[in-house]
Amino acid sequence: MSEELIIRHCSPTLAGMKTGNMFICYYSDIHEMRSAVRYWNRLLTKKGVRILPLQFHNSRAMIYIYRPARLYHDLQDKSAFKLLREKGYIMNTPERCIIQLMRRINECEEFPHEIGLFLGYPPEDVCGFIEGKKQGCKFSGCWKVYGDEENARKTFEKYKNVTRIYYKQYAKGKSVERLTVAG
Repeated sequence: MSEELIIRHCSPTLAGMKTGNMFICYYSDIHEMRSAVRYWNRLLTKKGVRILPLQFHNSRAMIYIYRPARLYHDLQDKSAFKLLREKGYIMNTPERCIIQLMRRINECEEFPHEIGLFLGYPPEDVCGFIEGKKQGCKFSGCWKVYGDEENARKTFEKYKNVTRIYYKQYAKGKSVERLTVAG
């Protein structure tokens, strides 16, 4: 799991602007992949960032990089809480919810779209997507927007800008660890 891959897919989370990001990482040896996850956690946990493999399948790992404190806050939202309860989540702790998400990813025929809540997407947009309001989608960017389009557009632009800035800084030699904002 390269620094470049983490920068490309996770800059908004590293910058403290977003709850989490996900990406797929190919591997040839599952033990090396697990070792890479441990390595990144040793570096980034002290800055308030965790890295988890949500799934291993066909030499691909679905990697989740997130800020536990932000996830805790996001899952306290009434709409998010309600949606996850309806999907069968036991809302004890964010960590427990992540374990349940991992189980749903691996066991459900359909991809669990509530994953948007774990990435910091607005609950209104996650619910709109799950309900299949295709004609109600106002805009599509980092996610499909069903609620506040203006705020979403601004947020998408911020994410794009921070990714560009982080990529430039990385190209100049700054490491993921140095680019990660403590929080």
